[in-house]
Amino acid sequence: MTLTQLEIFSLVAELHGFTAAANRLGISQSAVSHALKSLEQELGVELLRRHQSRVELSDIGQQLLLRARAMLGLANTLRQEAADARGMKRGTLRIGSFGPTSSIKLLPLILQHYRAAHPGIEVHIDEGPDRQVIQWLEERRIDVGFVVLPEERFDTFALIEDQMVALLPVDHPLARHDSLSLSDLCHDPFVLTEAGSSELVSRLFSAARLTPNIRYRCSQLLSTLDTVGRGDALTVVAESSLPDDRDSRYVKKPLSPTVTRQVGLAVLDQRQSSPATLAFIKLAERLNNR
Repeated sequence: MTLTQLEIFSLVAELHGFTAAANRLGISQSAVSHALKSLEQELGVELLRRHQSRVELSDIGQQLLLRARAMLGLANTLRQEAADARGMKRGTLRIGSFGPTSSIKLLPLILQHYRAAHPGIEVHIDEGPDRQVIQWLEERRIDVGFVVLPEERFDTFALIEDQMVALLPVDHPLARHDSLSLSDLCHDPFVLTEAGSSELVSRLFSAARLTPNIRYRCSQLLSTLDTVGRGDALTVVAESSLPDDRDSRYVKKPLSPTVTRQVGLAVLDQRQSSPATLAFIKLAERLNNR
């Protein structure tokens, strides 16, 4: 069993295909097939089920994929610890990011300083809803991810704290109020943003034993803002996720009582994190805790 075989297995599982994995790795499809066949023969199990247009993991394949990614992660840490001794001139860092708060407000500045300090580290960024970043961490598909805290499953590092605010059309009757309660927001149509803090918003209403009148679900915050701006619905979002050049068609109002949200970084196990990952976390903390 080799690390190359495990890397090929992990990539085929992620991309659901031999051809896509071969193209990503820059090798022939036959080389990918041969590596996986050899791995399956050595382990004595079928890792993948081949279909005409798609490859799927077998039950044991799903179980062993997590082990394979753990081994690849440790191997990457080993390489980067050696690179650290040479000045961290080479390595890879995989980051998971969600929503405007991390992807637009936090990540660009951190990356600017990180690339200047460690130009030899190759950075990969995957964006998705906050719950998907959690899944990527658990599956070891990323080294570090931006998450909404608290998050007990991981080692975490707080970066910023903001508050949740209500957004209303500028001509809505509630726009005259200084602040709004969650119950104030349950009568009108409500739009829920699936990315970002949708789970936090849902938990807030659930904890208060309230049910918002959800009429719209948007995958992107910009669509949510447009829905509110058109006067079609109300919503609750994190204040730091709002664009700097805010649309004059809607207004934001603080919630009463105040609801805060904390965003930070998470890793599966700090003790096994690579030097490149730890350097990123240290830099992010320095830039955001000044």
